[in-house]
Amino acid sequence: MASVHIKTYGCQMNERDSEAVAASLVARGHVLVPNEHGADVVLLNTCSVRDLAEQKALGKMRAVAGHARLHRPSTVLGFLGCMAQSRAEELVSEVPGVRLVLGTQKAHRAGEYIDELLSGRTGVVVDTAEEEGSQSRIDAHLAAGPGGGRDARRAVTAFVSIMQGCNQHCTFCIVPFTRGRERSRSIEEILGEVRELVGRGVREVTLLGQIVTSFGRREIPVRDGRSGFVQLLDALNDVEGLERIRFTSPHPKGYGDDLVEAYGRLPKLVESAHLPLQSGSDRILKAMHRGYTRERFESLVGRLRAVQPGMGITTDIIVGFPGETEADFLETLETCRSVRFDNAFVFKYSVRRDTPAATMAGQVPQEVIEERHRRLLDVINEIGAQRYDALLGKTVSILVEGPSRRNAARMEGRTRCNKIVVFPGAPRHVGTVMDLRVERVGTFTLYGDPAVVGVADEQQLEETNA
Repeated sequence: MASVHIKTYGCQMNERDSEAVAASLVARGHVLVPNEHGADVVLLNTCSVRDLAEQKALGKMRAVAGHARLHRPSTVLGFLGCMAQSRAEELVSEVPGVRLVLGTQKAHRAGEYIDELLSGRTGVVVDTAEEEGSQSRIDAHLAAGPGGGRDARRAVTAFVSIMQGCNQHCTFCIVPFTRGRERSRSIEEILGEVRELVGRGVREVTLLGQIVTSFGRREIPVRDGRSGFVQLLDALNDVEGLERIRFTSPHPKGYGDDLVEAYGRLPKLVESAHLPLQSGSDRILKAMHRGYTRERFESLVGRLRAVQPGMGITTDIIVGFPGETEADFLETLETCRSVRFDNAFVFKYSVRRDTPAATMAGQVPQEVIEERHRRLLDVINEIGAQRYDALLGKTVSILVEGPSRRNAARMEGRTRCNKIVVFPGAPRHVGTVMDLRVERVGTFTLYGDPAVVGVADEQQLEETNA
């Protein structure tokens, strides 16, 4: 039995992969520990979307390796994820002491390789080969609560990976090279996993994929005008005990009429959409190979809000893409003001090797990228504050997830439109759906009081009976 620490960088897909790896290791008798100090095995699950994420992981592993050389030379150090896939053997030579490098289609083999390394049967393992059916091997989940390894706060929510890979090939993105081509699981497999999770107490699932709306595009025929992805949503909506369905990350091109209509038809599909804009300039969108225009994007938002007026919409935006002029950037600002996103993840363009954008003319100076990043964040924060302030005094429905991240004495949940609400509650509320009156608004956080809702309801009843 060995002690294992796993640190995750990057997206929800990596979080899900890390949990599946952790669950497989626990099943083999290993024990998860909260930090690398004294661990027999240290794994970093890496991200390659931006250079900063790679540098953080490399810096962390060099520090861990240096300490291990002096104090625990037998420690197994390993890289998983996208950087492992793209750099492979380089990582073994760049960071002395690293003995395990597993690509994105090999995470499920971590347990067997670690056992070989711990026993001394193998010295170094580097495996980044493609593996047929790997998309169906990320299905293990940790038990929730003390000793189970899974954060008790997330006991009622879970990520479910429904596909791997990406065929989009945006010119700035390395993911198609690190995750491979699109490969989808079957609806039956996913239903089985979700039913098992519901049996453990999970009430909300978030479906994951590089472009999640591409699910089943080649494997599942369109039926009654509904894509494979919408057929999956239909099936999940019928799972007894499941309260809410979310998904991320989609592509604006994946929103057909069937998916827009599903928001008004399926009660468990929450009113929340993460729509990556990337840029508000048609010229830059074309250079990015995004496949839509600003007008088409704004039209999609309008269609969604027509079906669900309270739809929460968030986005991803890149500033400083090669060739971006001040005029292009101003179009992005205008689009944000027009759409009025609830929140946005704003990224500074980062050169990724082996991507077309890396060699494009017109690379934007770093100081210009920094300045545009600040200006865009100011606009996003201003609009977000206005949209949150509009909820002051309103009643919202939340699924209670557990103690607040910042104040364990309070409880926390999310609205259907994906806004965090903190309130005075108790552990018995976890897993329940509650109505709260919003009493205060913070920075992208709401503060509510269930007692106020109860008083208001009683007063209304008395007035009705008078």
